[in-house]
Amino acid sequence: MKYKKTFHLLGILITALFFQSCFLENKTGATDQFPKVSPNFNFQTVEDFYQFLTYSDESYPLISAHRGGFMKDYPENCIHTFAKLASKMPIIIECDVRMSKDSVLVLMHDETLQRTSTGKGKVKDKTYDELSNLFLKDSEGQETRYRIPTLEQALLWGKGIVIYTLDVKQHVPYDLVINLIKKTKSESNSIIITYSANQAALVNRLAPDLMISASIKKVDDLNRLNNLGIPDNRLVAFVGTTEADSTLYSTLRQHGIKSILGTIGNLDRSAERAGYQRYAEFVEKGADILSTDRPFEAMKALTFYIDKRNIRSPFIL
Repeated sequence: MKYKKTFHLLGILITALFFQSCFLENKTGATDQFPKVSPNFNFQTVEDFYQFLTYSDESYPLISAHRGGFMKDYPENCIHTFAKLASKMPIIIECDVRMSKDSVLVLMHDETLQRTSTGKGKVKDKTYDELSNLFLKDSEGQETRYRIPTLEQALLWGKGIVIYTLDVKQHVPYDLVINLIKKTKSESNSIIITYSANQAALVNRLAPDLMISASIKKVDDLNRLNNLGIPDNRLVAFVGTTEADSTLYSTLRQHGIKSILGTIGNLDRSAERAGYQRYAEFVEKGADILSTDRPFEAMKALTFYIDKRNIRSPFIL
């Protein structure tokens, strides 16, 4: 009788843990609360994605919203903010991935919670349930009605709507992010950001089919990546936050690699002073993607640039 009672209690415990894990999985992947947005991209296969991100003379220039965009009433790393941008333009969303105490991947830039949410302390010290009860703050530090999203929610919501560049923060294992990309079948709209050749090689080894954003600020950086066996058609090049040398742009294009110029900071400020047409000048000089804190202003310039040159892509809806 004693053993039967023990086995009965063990069965109840296992069942409870099973339902708890199912509930957590459903909760972290639920997307019903997010806005519906018409698709912007038409990638039927991952090969379509590779083709779109390979440079050609007819390449379609794009804007990347730094930290997913942020403005009054709309927080950074927030799916509602992504939706506001995606309803206006085809856009890349650069967002930040951290991990909760119970290993749920969430979108949050800072190690601590207080700047961007109503919480305090470190993200890694909070369970997902604790994080999900917090509210996000907008660009002016005001509390909004939006909550911290999970990476899974973002990936499920974003298919066909946005392209993601995922900034995987320190202590978050790449394999957890890669497994979630595969689970949600998001290989054809996800790029993993790396900051060194060794990081890029690790991601390529773990997931040879995934696109990688690699830091390439000089030709030697590209040579190092090639020597590590990373194919050109798995790379987009982050060239930094100052205008790159024309030789670097030329070399990248010869390899079919598109470049991301970070206009965040000084270049955004120069565009604010000189006028939004400054963003088109960055593209004229060789940048293919502009990572900016001013996505709507950059959009004005690129819309004019695209229409004037009659640039079209079968992958843009």
